[in-house]
Amino acid sequence: MINYLPLTSLLLFFAVCIILYLFFRKDKGWYWMITDNRKLKQKTVQEDILKQIYHAGNSRNNMTIPGLSGILKRSDKTIYDAVEKLSVEQLIQHEGEFLKLTEAGREYSLRIVRMHRLYEKYLAEKTGFSKTEWHGRAEAMEHILSDKQAAKLVLELGDPLFDPHGDPIPTKSGKIAEIKGVNLSMLPAGTCGIITHIEDEPDVIYRQILSENIQLGSQIKVLENSRKGVVFSSIGEIHTLPSVVASNITINTSEENEYVDEQTIRLTGLKDKEKAVIVGVSKESRGESRRRLLDLGFVRGAEISVDLPGPMKNPRAYLIKGTSIALRDDQASKILIKKSENGTESQ
Repeated sequence: MINYLPLTSLLLFFAVCIILYLFFRKDKGWYWMITDNRKLKQKTVQEDILKQIYHAGNSRNNMTIPGLSGILKRSDKTIYDAVEKLSVEQLIQHEGEFLKLTEAGREYSLRIVRMHRLYEKYLAEKTGFSKTEWHGRAEAMEHILSDKQAAKLVLELGDPLFDPHGDPIPTKSGKIAEIKGVNLSMLPAGTCGIITHIEDEPDVIYRQILSENIQLGSQIKVLENSRKGVVFSSIGEIHTLPSVVASNITINTSEENEYVDEQTIRLTGLKDKEKAVIVGVSKESRGESRRRLLDLGFVRGAEISVDLPGPMKNPRAYLIKGTSIALRDDQASKILIKKSENGTESQ
């Protein structure tokens, strides 16, 4: 009778070796992957805490452990353990129940903010992701990007000073520019200015601003400000926002912005048989999309008219420099025009 025991033992030995190899092999082993994932989660919680304390300090608010638990949607124990570790590392300090950043903690938090805003700028300039996705994607990448990768982004983006929402991007040395302007909800009727910043948190308020097609860099004029909210005109359109929403918009009201050109409107406001001259392309059109519009001839001073309105009027074809070019409304809304003095095409 054949004895299969040695063969079975040998196969079992090889199976155990393979499992141990897969589990413990350098860098790619399951053990190291699980360990690295756990470390990343711990690092993410700690960095989120530093960033929230930084933002609270900028708003002259105090941050507590229960407050962090609510904002970050983590248990008090998770936050408490992370806070204790950050305290040991001398990145935060306790002032009673309140948490404050040390100088080292502030430097660390500025690095996280820098990574976040650089990546949002990259998403805006170099990808086709929706505005509503920028923040979430940057939230994930801010914990992963290395200083070397950040340096590459800086070169690729041309060393930007501000992110696509108008927030200043901290320099590598930690210097950060000041946002110039006044909260829209605080401006009296008759005030004119330019939108310099649109806060992207909380998400529900940011989405309401986006639904109004309010754009960074646009001129505005406050028509009414009351308990009901703020009414203002911008690029030929009237907007009404509750005060809590208007408070997420910053307006530069310096002397050079005292005059609002009320004749400038969006291309979407051009009617059939009307002519216009292009004033420019909104700052909201970025990267490849902006370059494509300019290459197609949508440049300052070019004459334009509606050529072929589609059955649903979206997209719509425009006649520019003898060429008919179809644009969707979201593209056309970023092109600024002034209607020609004669107003209409010859019949």
